[in-house]
Amino acid sequence: MTSMPQETKRIIIESLREKGVESSDQDFILNLFDSIIATLNMDATLTVKDMASVRHEITSNIIDSSHLLTMLRQQTAELDALRRLSLHLSSSLDLVTVLRAVVRDARDVLENSRTIHIFLYNHEEDLLEFGAALDESGLKNKSFAEPRQNGLTYQVARSAEIITVPDIKKDPIYKDAPTEWEGSIIGMPLKFENTVVGIMSISRTVTGDFSKSDLRFLRLLAEQAAVAISNARVHAQISKEANSDTLTGLPNRRALDEHLESELASAHRTGHSFATVMMDLDGFKEVNDKYGHPVGDEVLQRLFTFLAQGLRASDFLARYGGDELTLVLHQSDMPATKLVTDKMLDKLDKFVFTLPDGQELNIGMSGGIALYPIHGQTTSQLLRAADEALYRSKKHKRGRFFIAKPVTGHLT
Repeated sequence: MTSMPQETKRIIIESLREKGVESSDQDFILNLFDSIIATLNMDATLTVKDMASVRHEITSNIIDSSHLLTMLRQQTAELDALRRLSLHLSSSLDLVTVLRAVVRDARDVLENSRTIHIFLYNHEEDLLEFGAALDESGLKNKSFAEPRQNGLTYQVARSAEIITVPDIKKDPIYKDAPTEWEGSIIGMPLKFENTVVGIMSISRTVTGDFSKSDLRFLRLLAEQAAVAISNARVHAQISKEANSDTLTGLPNRRALDEHLESELASAHRTGHSFATVMMDLDGFKEVNDKYGHPVGDEVLQRLFTFLAQGLRASDFLARYGGDELTLVLHQSDMPATKLVTDKMLDKLDKFVFTLPDGQELNIGMSGGIALYPIHGQTTSQLLRAADEALYRSKKHKRGRFFIAKPVTGHLT
């Protein structure tokens, strides 16, 4: 079998290099050419002159059409990336998971990418909130740099347009940037129904414009990301409403049950104790009876919000029903729990509310404390134990927090 002449091979390679065809694609084209020539050599009717003419024509056609091969391969890679992204985004309604999937897939497709950021945008307040970040070492829990009011990210958010910076060191946007910042960057608005819901910025290690194929892929990526972000936000809002008390905005009984199950699982893993505290207002019924339920509702709304302030981020305060609250203290023992409940009573003394007749509200609070695992090892046991202690407090000494009685017998 006769392979292509060396001179023909040299001409093809030089032409392909000039067109920017990658070496892997060059090898593919040369092998294809060899196969075609080998097939032609099997035709005994072709003269040497005919073969030379055919080789020349094939060479010209392959060189002229090589960009089609490169384009097809690139588009195939883009479609594969978008397919993966679609699977990632459709598999979860958790916003953090969605954002991390977007930055990972953007990195996998865009060559020379260095850092990728996504910020969520509140159009009404003109505020950016960190969403996800990725660099060569992996995902990050915070941004590499806070967005500047006159910086790229805010400009993209406000204009709702793509902004590309071919050379960071030469662009006015980055005139005050750290000296080590270099390369190129693009800011993409993530728009859903003509509203910017987020901004994705991608920096590269190289300078220069972004190619048409890069821009085409990033636009498709931005469209899918915007839809996924909007869906995740709606899901989060619905979940929040389903787990929130409509009057006070505090978590409701459903959210409390879910949180207690999570706290139990954590306690099983770590071996730490935690506290469940049931609280009930003293004298609230008289407020409702004398001033009516609208005033009573306002008291609950303002008082419960007031009591929730100052708690640790890891603690959980929920409205159990009526004028009852339940507090779950993460990794807390009895001395620490008593300290918190004493502070709650002191805080209650500082609450000021003027009633419709001009009198100041005078209201107290009683409570019951149950500690895991001393007073229960299930959510129902802990709630029942704390409620029993609350009942004793209301009956025998209001304005105090009683401790639950230890469970006797085998705990399950």
